[in-house]
Amino acid sequence: MNVPSPSAAPPQFPADVVFAPVRSQTAFEETVERLGTAIKLGLLAPGTRLPAERELCARLGIARSTLRQALTALAQGGLLRATRGRGGGTFVADPQPPVEPPSADVLSNWREVADCRLAVEVGIVVLAAERADDEALTTLDALVDLMEGELDDYPSYRYHDVLFHVGLAESTGSARLVAAMTATQGEMTGLIQLITHPQEVLRSANHQHRRLVAALRAHDGPRAARLMTEQARGTEHVLAGLLPPG
Repeated sequence: MNVPSPSAAPPQFPADVVFAPVRSQTAFEETVERLGTAIKLGLLAPGTRLPAERELCARLGIARSTLRQALTALAQGGLLRATRGRGGGTFVADPQPPVEPPSADVLSNWREVADCRLAVEVGIVVLAAERADDEALTTLDALVDLMEGELDDYPSYRYHDVLFHVGLAESTGSARLVAAMTATQGEMTGLIQLITHPQEVLRSANHQHRRLVAALRAHDGPRAARLMTEQARGTEHVLAGLLPPG
């Protein structure tokens, strides 16, 4: 890859849009979306050098640890490349990773799938906060622990992730909600398999799982709903950032 020199002219893209502040509740996921979308649309062209971390943090309004998580996720997805030494920095990968394009139908309707997931799962966790017993919560905790050790093994992680979400529905005691959750996870799997699965994204999602189980143990329905909303929106941001353009 031809690495631009430090004195190279700044790239021509709307920096005020790409690097505008993100919201704090889903800062990691929104940063992945913001930068990933800019790269896919060519606003950040291959070979473009990103601003220094301190400048990016100031522009985006996020902590350096959050920025580094997002940059790591994008690098693991093949969108960014970091180099060290004189003239080093974080660059948009050149070339970009090849992606087999999904059908136009999938790309045009993915936000509807995400909307359905949000509606189904938020309602389920509100009921789970009321109804989940110790056995169900212990099972959910065990699944979170399993996923923590599978960050580099996506098929295993996703298998237990699906069990976790279906387990949330099972804890409500409603067979209809279990069926709805199963259908929702099936649709989400169809979308998620179209993107890369950086460890930082999986780690962030599993951290949200752990916080959600804690809210269920406290029988705190509003907090559980808020956490599930954050997770669902976070996944939506990651999809928007990593799905190939339609």
